Amino acid sequence: MSATREQRIERALFRGAQLTLENASYRRALHSLAEALVEADRERGDLTVRALGISTGHSSAAIVARQAGIAAGLQEIGSLLEGSGVAVSFNKRDGDTIRPGDTLVRIEGEESKLLSLERVGLNLLQRMCGIATMAHCLQDRARKHSAARVVGTRKTPWGLLDKRALHVGGCGTHRLGLGDAILIKNNHLALLAPREEDAAPLAIERAWEFRGDSAFIEVEVRSEAAARAAAQSFRRQREATSEDYPCLLMLDNLVPAAIAAILQMLRIEGLLDDTLVEASGGVSEATVESYASTGVDAISIGALTHSARALDLGQTIS
Repeated sequence: MSATREQRIERALFRGAQLTLENASYRRALHSLAEALVEADRERGDLTVRALGISTGHSSAAIVARQAGIAAGLQEIGSLLEGSGVAVSFNKRDGDTIRPGDTLVRIEGEESKLLSLERVGLNLLQRMCGIATMAHCLQDRARKHSAARVVGTRKTPWGLLDKRALHVGGCGTHRLGLGDAILIKNNHLALLAPREEDAAPLAIERAWEFRGDSAFIEVEVRSEAAARAAAQSFRRQREATSEDYPCLLMLDNLVPAAIAAILQMLRIEGLLDDTLVEASGGVSEATVESYASTGVDAISIGALTHSARALDLGQTIS
């Protein structure tokens, strides 16, 4: 096979490079979220600004890091603020390392806008910086032990913006949406056959006809028997078509020792070359290194986005 395992994983699960403002789908996602956040915050106007008589005067402000991390969300906050008539200049770029005291963004405009947009803008930037920072940290931890790549999941309250932050932090996006790839999970399998080891090959056979529309095909299994059956099915399909197509096994909610045993079985039975392996379910900061040590190709962590910790940033008017 011409591509390495790591290259095949990147082809399948690292899709974040397309998440820029030049991408119409991403731009719509950003604008829809930003508009909803701003409208919810200002539905009845800014009472404090009105009460203090602050209106059309001009001022400048800086968004400053109070915590170390990775910068992310700069193009997004720039679009939000510039769309409201606030001038923006950047001291950092997405992906840059930031330290306490570093200025990320400088803004200038009507004082009322600087104040009323402050919280929404900071929320957006803090969340994306927080996701990128944790993504960078967990990928570094995994790399100490293997070539395993850390990826996110679809547990993304802020949708594609969360995916963009993962990409900036150096992690994979996994699917960008339901129409991006074929991911056959336990509930799909339950509708096809009573046992996973019977359902998985049937699902792969049906899905294979749709591979042209899909970045990859992946099937979730929770036992050695089902992993073997799925890997055998992937090998049959690949041999029949002679295609270098990404086929993945998701080993879900298994402890590292069980995953290592399944990988050893796949290796002994000659099935590993045709199948990439992802560990998923319950992986945390405390356990990511143990999962990386098993030899899996990817480790998906939903907590990167569903439990994102905001990076501490502040806006100061000067």
